[in-house]
Amino acid sequence: MRFRLLSALILTAGLLTAAEAKLDYRVLATSKTSTMEKELNAAAAEGYIFAGVMGGESAFGGSEVISIMKKDANVATKGRKYKLVATSKTSTLEKELNQAGEEGFAYCGQTVFASTFGGREVAVILELNPDSKAGRIQYKLVATSKTSTMQKELSQAGEQGFIFQGVVVGKTAFGGSEVISILQKSVQ
Repeated sequence: MRFRLLSALILTAGLLTAAEAKLDYRVLATSKTSTMEKELNAAAAEGYIFAGVMGGESAFGGSEVISIMKKDANVATKGRKYKLVATSKTSTLEKELNQAGEEGFAYCGQTVFASTFGGREVAVILELNPDSKAGRIQYKLVATSKTSTMQKELSQAGEQGFIFQGVVVGKTAFGGSEVISILQKSVQ
């Protein structure tokens, strides 16, 4: 009986706390990746943090990158910065992710959208959180058109301590389609 009463009290307290938490959202939409990075950082300066991203044809007007930012009074947001890395070449993406990782930028999300130059770019949003203890971050991309190869390469990356973050199908104007998995690990 006491256990049931205690469980009911804990559940009720949790529901009240959730009901008291008020969130504010901001929708960012643009067809240019450079504009999106500026908008992400402007929202961050106002206390918003990254919540999600999608790219492609939207109901809002053509091909866009759409990001959702949220503001939660219970989450420390001071000093967060965002970087958007977008390219149609996997090797360039990995290089740029690792450059950002040297500065401590961590993976938030990824999408694919049509670029101005024809072709589809993979766009990755990264966050620098001054409260994070992660330090430098190393990225690894596993890109292939065969799932059996993907399985083998992901297993090898896992043995090296890389943590899977996301997967996307990239299509370029030159190289066709490939499945790209994004992995990261903290480096001391």
